[in-house]
Amino acid sequence: MGEYPQHTTGQPWGPTAPLEPPATGNPDGTSARSWYKKKRFIIPGALVALSIGIAATGGEDEPAAPTAVETESVDATSEPSPTVDTEAEKAAAEAAEEEQKREAEREEAERVAAEEERVAAEAAAAEAAAAEAAAAGTVSQQNAKRSAESYLDFSAFSHEGLVKQLEFEGFSTEDATWAVDEVKVDWNEQAAKSAESYLEFSGFSRSGLIDQLLFEGFSQEQAEYGVSTTGL
Repeated sequence: MGEYPQHTTGQPWGPTAPLEPPATGNPDGTSARSWYKKKRFIIPGALVALSIGIAATGGEDEPAAPTAVETESVDATSEPSPTVDTEAEKAAAEAAEEEQKREAEREEAERVAAEEERVAAEAAAAEAAAAEAAAAGTVSQQNAKRSAESYLDFSAFSHEGLVKQLEFEGFSTEDATWAVDEVKVDWNEQAAKSAESYLEFSGFSRSGLIDQLLFEGFSQEQAEYGVSTTGL
């Protein structure tokens, strides 16, 4: 066999000269740590850095949740004050009560006005009925009226003289007066007819004929008018 070349350390190459592992020390003389021991410190540090980066990035995308103080402040601002609500409800209740009171007063005024109108209408109707009944007269008054009209058809009478004639027939003063008031007659004309009738049976002076007509119940004016129509 040939000879092995010599190693740089001066050791010859060959089977009896095993290889020594390379030196693991640092240049400064400290021993170098194995790579797997260093990895245990590198991996946790990288995870911490990654977590910080993710947290920083996520904070920019999502707003932070409001704190308890901020939430209470928002709630206090958005919710109305109980005192304000109570005062508003009280004011609304008072306004509603006042409106109901005014409505009740209006209804009462309308009711009173309607009642007054009804009473006035009934009174007017009763008055009209009474006037109509008075104009029509009772049965006795109607009979007295027919009797007065009959007397006037064949003789001249004064108002007073005709009432006395009806009383003589048995009518009451009230019925006789009503009947004479209801007949349509011109009493001046009746005085003229009576004066002419007296002159047909007897002679009279002016004053004597006037006195006769006054005795018959004519008024002074009616008597003088009647006598004047005869030429006296």
